[in-house]
Amino acid sequence: MKLFGTDGVRGKAGKKLSAFVAMRLAMAAGIYFRKNSITNKILVGKDTRRSGYMIENAIVSGLTAVGYDVRQIGPMPTPAIAFLTEDMRCDAGIMISASHNPYFDNGIKFFDSFGNKLGEADEAEIEKIYYDDEIIDKNQKSEFDIGRSKRVDDVIGRYIVHIKNSFPKNFTLKGLRIVLDTANGAAYKVAPTVFNELGADVIIINNEPNGSNINLNCGALHPEELGEEVRKLRADIGFAFDGDADRLVVVDEKGNPIHGDKLLGKLATFLKSRNELENSGACVTVMSNQALEDYLAKHKIQTYRCDVGDKYVLETLASKQMNFGGEQSGHIILSDFAKTGDALVASLAVMACVLTEKKPVSVLLNPFELYPQLQQNITVNTKIPLNEINGYCELVEEIEKKGVRVLIRYSGTENLLRILLEGKQEGVLEESIDRVLKLLKSTLND
Repeated sequence: MKLFGTDGVRGKAGKKLSAFVAMRLAMAAGIYFRKNSITNKILVGKDTRRSGYMIENAIVSGLTAVGYDVRQIGPMPTPAIAFLTEDMRCDAGIMISASHNPYFDNGIKFFDSFGNKLGEADEAEIEKIYYDDEIIDKNQKSEFDIGRSKRVDDVIGRYIVHIKNSFPKNFTLKGLRIVLDTANGAAYKVAPTVFNELGADVIIINNEPNGSNINLNCGALHPEELGEEVRKLRADIGFAFDGDADRLVVVDEKGNPIHGDKLLGKLATFLKSRNELENSGACVTVMSNQALEDYLAKHKIQTYRCDVGDKYVLETLASKQMNFGGEQSGHIILSDFAKTGDALVASLAVMACVLTEKKPVSVLLNPFELYPQLQQNITVNTKIPLNEINGYCELVEEIEKKGVRVLIRYSGTENLLRILLEGKQEGVLEESIDRVLKLLKSTLND
């Protein structure tokens, strides 16, 4: 597909994702959703990027042009859009966000009436409509068939109640000091409210969005400042979100970030101890450390792997009838409460674990040692199929024979090639990644 990547449509605002592209994409999506329309309403939310104003207005224009009524709710987390789309009985939901990307990027994500991210087949249908001038022209409305738009400001309370309901009612956060880093993003209002209402002593950092500071040296991608605040204030724990609050990074009481695979492992065993882990299974992506899978096996939890992307985790959870999974990058899915990665739901699950087991976070969330990994990103000009690169398949086969797990893939949202090698011998890893880099850099950057 030309438009859609691994998580909706994403690109530099005003360039790849222009107002025209956003409007036409909204028209195409509206035409697609029309065939199963029940309420003739589509929900639109966004994060705190300056370009969100431009793209939001373009989307509203596109949807109303094909006859849809729009409900605009302003800055809200991506998982809130998933929840509210279903809760407000909308035909679909649209989130304007580039997640963890810099402020100058933006993106558009689509949800169906049940709050589920669209599958590739649905995205392909929307893209087909997007490029069909005849269908676009034929479906534009006039007179009283043109849609209307309404801004709704009171839905934040619905989402807050929903989030709090994921936390055991017999628990309280009273007496706990918690630092929150909202990355100047979509959770800057919601997150402090949730933790305050549950009784915590809350300290908030990076919660003054100005349109260009989202994810800027803060949040889930840069938890260093959060770690310093946790140490300085002698807090019990810190939580860092990304720009649209679907990604979580936990910082322990010493100010050290917890590895995402360790977090997934501990939450899985905690859920199982409470008989809340459906079918005693968990889904992780191909990026997760083998040590996680070995740890879960010791606790009689079956691990399933999928491609990178929380929508693939969700697809696996549904197909295997499970309710827990995630990515080591911080997308954690507890599908009993969320249709996508939800950093707030995940953070409250962590706090339930802390309150139950009564151990320091630095001990509790370090349940096993990771196997050595080496990761490297290469900026690429073109994404040549890897198996077409001379000598690539032979090199990978040779490295794997040495007991090294090899994962090399192109990013779905950036012009990057991501390389991950994992094994128990660091010397073998270092030699192997040098050979991989030498081959791929010379081929992909000519």
